[in-house]
Amino acid sequence: MGVADSISKDCDFFPKIVNLFRKCKDLGDRDGLHMIFRLVKAINDPEVHIVQSHRAFLEDHAVLKQAKPIRNASVVSRIHQTYRIRYIKDVILLKVLNDATKASLDRIIQANNAFVVSFLKDDAYFIHELFETMRSSNVSAGSKSELVFLLREFCTVSMQSDQQIQLSRDLANQGVLDIISDVLRSQDKVLVSAGTDILLHFLNQDPNLLRSYIANHEENSGEDISLLGILVKGMVIDFSGETLWQFQEILRMLLNESSLDMVTQCRAVIELFYKKYFDWLPDIIESSCLPKSIVRSTCGSGGVGTRVEEYSATPEILLNICEFLRFCVVHHPYKTNINFLESNSMEKILTLTRRRERVLVVAAVRFMRTVIGTNDELLISHVIVLNTLKPIIEAFVEHGNRYNLLQSTALGLLEYIRKENKKSLVVHVVESFWNQLVKFGQLESIQAFKLKYQEFMDSAEIEETTSVGHMRKKADERGLDKEEEDYFNTDSSNEEDSATQTTRSQQQCMVKPDDGSQIHHIPARPKSGGLVDHDDDKDHKPPPKRPAEARITSSSDGKDTDGNIRKKPKLEARISFSKNTAMANVAGRHSPASSTINSDGNVDARKASPGSPNQQPPESFDYTAGDSSSEMAVDTAEAADSDP
Repeated sequence: MGVADSISKDCDFFPKIVNLFRKCKDLGDRDGLHMIFRLVKAINDPEVHIVQSHRAFLEDHAVLKQAKPIRNASVVSRIHQTYRIRYIKDVILLKVLNDATKASLDRIIQANNAFVVSFLKDDAYFIHELFETMRSSNVSAGSKSELVFLLREFCTVSMQSDQQIQLSRDLANQGVLDIISDVLRSQDKVLVSAGTDILLHFLNQDPNLLRSYIANHEENSGEDISLLGILVKGMVIDFSGETLWQFQEILRMLLNESSLDMVTQCRAVIELFYKKYFDWLPDIIESSCLPKSIVRSTCGSGGVGTRVEEYSATPEILLNICEFLRFCVVHHPYKTNINFLESNSMEKILTLTRRRERVLVVAAVRFMRTVIGTNDELLISHVIVLNTLKPIIEAFVEHGNRYNLLQSTALGLLEYIRKENKKSLVVHVVESFWNQLVKFGQLESIQAFKLKYQEFMDSAEIEETTSVGHMRKKADERGLDKEEEDYFNTDSSNEEDSATQTTRSQQQCMVKPDDGSQIHHIPARPKSGGLVDHDDDKDHKPPPKRPAEARITSSSDGKDTDGNIRKKPKLEARISFSKNTAMANVAGRHSPASSTINSDGNVDARKASPGSPNQQPPESFDYTAGDSSSEMAVDTAEAADSDP
């Protein structure tokens, strides 16, 4: 049986070792302590042969530095205990610690942190004195650094999620964001890095805290640069380490509409960013990417290193800016598209193709791929009109057939245009740059791109042929309509002639009596024979017609010699039908209507029939002028059905 098996079966072995350890410690027996240490160490980690002085380190080197004195002894004791537990977990038992024991130690640490933070947060004197000291201009650089590190430790302490959110809100209400803004204005890059750590922690807990602060303080910043401006400016400053990336990450989190409950505050920050700071980033890129002719002229015998670089950003900064602008295009296409259409920001960004660093050229191609991916037809038309793809095609052609990341990215852009059936872009690329791309005809992507162009051209010809045939068909249909219209126009003219003749006949039927008055009457219409003759129609008696009245209008003023108003005379008309007269009218149905006055003063009016053989002959009117009575009797004699 081995030693390990014997120890595992003896449950009292380690408790006995612990009691022996305490006795040796009380007696100051270092040799006994070393023996116990080597024994336990060999059991747990046989590979380690170097003795570690952990106790000496904790007693002599682990010293609590208080940037601001903490007057409560229990808080200080909890801080010491937390530090030693972390040391045991992360150093002494790192290789042998199981998950259950590690979780237990983490819970102890979080409980201690919550106790310390809760006590210090509620201590108004401690927080107030801390913030006032950090705002003071008389504090030394070393003391300010210690205070900033204390604030970072205090804000980012490990606690449960709800406790950390509440801590962030309480500190924001007490003005911690003002302190961080002052820290980010510092020239000390270490302090700036600590400030970005605190901001990232706040954004991870509740992004609206920082968004609300920016929206409320942006307009009141005056001549001083605001916090949003500091963050944008931080992207173009050459910081070492992760600080450069942290500025971009903070801006991404501020401008990202991740959930509906954050839309209002986020949109306010977005509006401020695009209104004041977006245009500045493409300007930085353009100022750092001189035209190639200027680059070659500024390079002396010493090589490229003699080029003037004081106004040029580093490749890391340019790449950082380009990636951030791609983020803006993806998340705010409406804002960026308006900016690209109203300004030349897109052309400034594509000046990255002038740089020698291929990673920047690749970044420019990827940016263009993102812009086209917005599927904005107006923006694509803008790309075609301004020939924005030219620098990308030139960069692709310049690097030749070398298989590298640039060639792969450029071909990926063309593949995306082809697969997404961007007809306008396919036609633009082939018709504008095929002379340059033809030497890459052996590549499958270029061949497929040209084939897609041919498909678009063939479909356009088919559509044009179909359109011409359709137009001819429409023209033929319009020709038939024209003939029909001419036919109906001819009939209409005949009808107008008949109507004119009828009007003339009506004018001739007007009779003027001796007293100068005029009689207006409507000639009687011919009898209608109906559409179909039935036997029952012989016994049918039509309803009596209402008596027709004829108005008599005197040509004089209507007054007699005594000045009294004279009554209008009425004419009694007796209408009789005669077969002989009807037959005479049938014989002269094509002649215009006429009227005569006989010797007895009666009016004999004749009207031509429309000329239809099925219609009854027109009536003859026999007017008998009566006395000046106010009534005119109209007797209508109706012809029999057997009349011709």
